[in-house]
Amino acid sequence: MGTYIMTDIHGHYDAMGKMLDKIGFSAADRLICAGDYIDRGPKTYEMLRWIEAPGENVVLVRGNHDEEFVYYVELVRTILQKEGLEKDSRADILYAYRRAKQIVSYFDYYGTIESLLREKKVTFLQLARWAACIRKMPYFYELTMHGRRCIIVHAGYVESLESLKEMETDDTYDSLEAFYLTARDDAYIYGGVEHGMILAGHTPTTARYELPFNRGKVYRVYDEETDCVFYDLDCGYAFKDVSSEAGLACLRLEDEEVFYIRE
Repeated sequence: MGTYIMTDIHGHYDAMGKMLDKIGFSAADRLICAGDYIDRGPKTYEMLRWIEAPGENVVLVRGNHDEEFVYYVELVRTILQKEGLEKDSRADILYAYRRAKQIVSYFDYYGTIESLLREKKVTFLQLARWAACIRKMPYFYELTMHGRRCIIVHAGYVESLESLKEMETDDTYDSLEAFYLTARDDAYIYGGVEHGMILAGHTPTTARYELPFNRGKVYRVYDEETDCVFYDLDCGYAFKDVSSEAGLACLRLEDEEVFYIRE
């Protein structure tokens, strides 16, 4: 039995399948995904279908792209309700979508919902069902491995916002959830747990001006003061069309072996 960690699949459903084949994933194993299942890649629809029923041995943690999807669906719902429109009417849903674009400049930035509505002909009920699946996802998942407290989170983990008050962080965080979803360098400089391990993604290791830059390989760093190991498993697969170094990574927690898909 193996415990596998993957993150930032970003609509690359086929690559995820190749990775599961590569590691020989079976019902005896466990898979924990650290968010960002959608946007950027070609098969967001298939990923959304997958998150509805990924299997009892799969744990899904939410990412910032998933959180934004929920917000977008709720905005469309609010417009439908306030303007007395029908949730079952395609014309009304498309109207509500256009109104949302007018209200919020960054609404559906990647065109995901528009593609689902126009190309996949999904209903609002289906959008709402996917949003409900995401709401059930925790912001982080914790387990113990070889005596270490292991936390799987999308971007970074900190015990409390109080610990950041006197720190010169790159960003400000109005909630712990904001740190879990969006922290970048702050996650490695100020986050972590004593005698633990943080496994995250969010910041591609192909991003040359970010701390976890590692030319498309998994980034690992050890903090001696806290005895904490940090991993960034986002190897930039979502940007494979513009970066030859990009890959999809999967880490087996028992022995920390890393597997890659690059094609």
